[in-house]
Amino acid sequence: ILKTLNSWFWWENIWMPINCTWADFVDRDGLVFPKPHQLYAAIPYAFVLLIMRFFSERYVAIPLAKALGIKNVRRVKPQPNPVLESYFRECSRQPSQSEIKGLAKKCNCTVHSVEKWFRRRRNLEIPTVLQKFQEAFWRFSFYLTSSIVGFIFLYDKPWFYDIWQTWVGYPFQTLLPSQYWYYMAEIGFYWSLIFTLGIDIKRKASSGAGAGISAPDFKAHVVHHLAAIGLMSGSWCGNYVRLGTLVMFVHDTADFWLEAAKMFNYARWKKTCNMLFIIFSIAFFITRVILFPFWILRATLYQPTYYSTTPVLAYFIFNGLLLILQGLHLYWGYLIFKILKRFIFLK
Repeated sequence: ILKTLNSWFWWENIWMPINCTWADFVDRDGLVFPKPHQLYAAIPYAFVLLIMRFFSERYVAIPLAKALGIKNVRRVKPQPNPVLESYFRECSRQPSQSEIKGLAKKCNCTVHSVEKWFRRRRNLEIPTVLQKFQEAFWRFSFYLTSSIVGFIFLYDKPWFYDIWQTWVGYPFQTLLPSQYWYYMAEIGFYWSLIFTLGIDIKRKASSGAGAGISAPDFKAHVVHHLAAIGLMSGSWCGNYVRLGTLVMFVHDTADFWLEAAKMFNYARWKKTCNMLFIIFSIAFFITRVILFPFWILRATLYQPTYYSTTPVLAYFIFNGLLLILQGLHLYWGYLIFKILKRFIFLK
């Protein structure tokens, strides 16, 4: 069954134009093509990024947070109690008064001590401002670095200025070393976020920078990260690498402004936070609401028809996912506009 599914998945008519086979993608005559098995390398790169994250958060983010006036709050741990710990994990973090009385009898202690134990135990689950700052600093560092490196990789490429060039010679476009490292870094980063979902801060819908920026919940994070990995991996297999690097660059250039706004929000530098959020909003609307639909989607929806009269299944799959992504951009843009409107008119 697995062998049959594998043959269906790699069927040429799904991935490449008519009369092309996987045998045509063997390196030859100076041409180097992306290969699906190379995506396995993103996993060890993810662990390298996790090591870099550990050192950057510990030796850069913490001193920076202290310089900005953020203190490390030490919370009092409750006394070890297996009965209460089991109830906290399996039943309820906020037991009712009758449940507290029952637990007090079971543990042979006072109601007040049980209430205090649950209060201290709940406080341990709440991330400190320093922890939030560290996480925002790591994301800021990665998005800023990827934006700068992405620009360096792309600024001298003809398809950065003429989007038609993304399809010239397709599918026999050689893979550049810069494209390989750009892809591996981005895919590795999202794999690292998957690996740390259990320990990363789980923000509620009203947390974030500025005037209440909404953040996706745990499940939405999982879906988003897996979708990002799927899109990048699929574009790698189909050799849509030129377009893929443009999509990654367009998205990263707005994200580091948001993470910077969060950092200064945690430091209570409100004016700086607000200014950064306004810059983020401008960058978001330029990249996600203007450039992405009128530059990227135009290249993926309209231009391929000039190079092939028989679109393959991948054309519909990737464009469907990109259109869903654009729908999310419009939804997020609407929320950002509401925040800006409230910020400007309600002070």
